[in-house]
Amino acid sequence: MSYTLNCSILLTELPLLQRAAAARQAGFESVEFWWPFTQAVPTDQQVDEFVASLMDAGVQLDGLNFFAGDMPDGDRGLVSWVGREAEFKDNLDVVVGIAEATGCTSFNALYGNRLPDVAPEAQDELALNNLLAATAAVAKVDGTVLIEPVSGMETYPLKTAAQALNVVKAVQAQGQSNIALLADFYHLAVNGDDVAAVIEEHAKDFGHIQIADAPGRGAPGTGELPLLEWIARSRELGYTGKVALEYKQDASTAFDWLATAQASTYSESTPL
Repeated sequence: MSYTLNCSILLTELPLLQRAAAARQAGFESVEFWWPFTQAVPTDQQVDEFVASLMDAGVQLDGLNFFAGDMPDGDRGLVSWVGREAEFKDNLDVVVGIAEATGCTSFNALYGNRLPDVAPEAQDELALNNLLAATAAVAKVDGTVLIEPVSGMETYPLKTAAQALNVVKAVQAQGQSNIALLADFYHLAVNGDDVAAVIEEHAKDFGHIQIADAPGRGAPGTGELPLLEWIARSRELGYTGKVALEYKQDASTAFDWLATAQASTYSESTPL
């Protein structure tokens, strides 16, 4: 099966524009990134340099996050952030431009933390409107918006698959079908969700899978999660997409586990 490499959490020993080439050197043919800039609307030069780094490396950009604010400072998305509507709207044009240049079709929309001075209902109403705008924007490139449960932030309201799927269904009820669950097995497990049950019920409808082991958020085999079993079962039940490696580990050991992975999920004849 095919893996894709998240270059915003792995290969961070290297400058941003060198990571795609390093991923290709490690054997990966596709990559994904969180939003690779510090602002919603980077300069044309910044975008051109980012796209060129992918093209020069010969890798496919499989996934990209919408601008999510200052993530190192704790921000987790603008989708529901009342007061930052203009940033989110302006970011859509940049995302679509990158998609047109790279062929990327999967776009992770982090929902946003709950704001203490804004009613949750108002945030959810804005989120629905923003997600309708996002799905309409990326439909131009046959794109899909992904909704992800996240761990580690108490104020982030989507922690389980069911909570994220409620958002997906709300958008679909408005007539937009290009939105799906991002099943991050690490976040789901850490938040106490029944990952095996989620797979049994929803695997065929997953928009994307990301993995990391727990505890520790390291490579498969560094923790206790049956990641390869979960991946294999998701495949059996109809998931056909790639699996993103989104864990924290030094590049020197980050991919050692692939050599001993089960043939059902990885083989020498199958591209990473």
